[in-house]
Amino acid sequence: MKVFKFNPQTLQFEQYPYFGKIIKVLGVYTFVFLFTIWGLGNSNQKVEYITDIENILLIDSNNEFSEDKFISMLDEINLPYPHITLAQAKLETGNFTSKIFNENHNSFGQKEARVRINLAKGTQYGHAYYSSWEEGILDYAYWYSTYASKCKTEEQFYQLLDRVYAEDELYATKLKAMVEEENLKGLF
Repeated sequence: MKVFKFNPQTLQFEQYPYFGKIIKVLGVYTFVFLFTIWGLGNSNQKVEYITDIENILLIDSNNEFSEDKFISMLDEINLPYPHITLAQAKLETGNFTSKIFNENHNSFGQKEARVRINLAKGTQYGHAYYSSWEEGILDYAYWYSTYASKCKTEEQFYQLLDRVYAEDELYATKLKAMVEEENLKGLF
């Protein structure tokens, strides 16, 4: 388990490595409860990151990838149109087989963000790289909340993807076909 704290100056999550070991022993909910109580009781000390629990991110770094886990995480983070997002990941990664996915943990072919909150560790092979496939999904969620959150319909989302996300003029057409052919809506 890894623990990250959001830094508003750098727009990055910074890792607090020793907390992961504590979480393994205590469990996530016990840790968050004790962490919050301890932070409130020590508010005069320099423990700002403890009292600011809503900016803490927990990631299970030992979680091996499977498409079922990927789908479960998409469902868990509650992005609108998860079937389109899954189609994007499948298209961008060649069904989770590309070098960018396997080495960079990048499910969506994203470049390293420069002006929004992100979890990228840097750039490798011309694309953002992450410590885990989960971080790649969360970074996509940050992209979505920054650029796509105003899309009220699937069609608006497809149009946005064609305009700002992909270089392929047939990107949305390919996604729509994949959603239909593989019945991706039925997975959510």
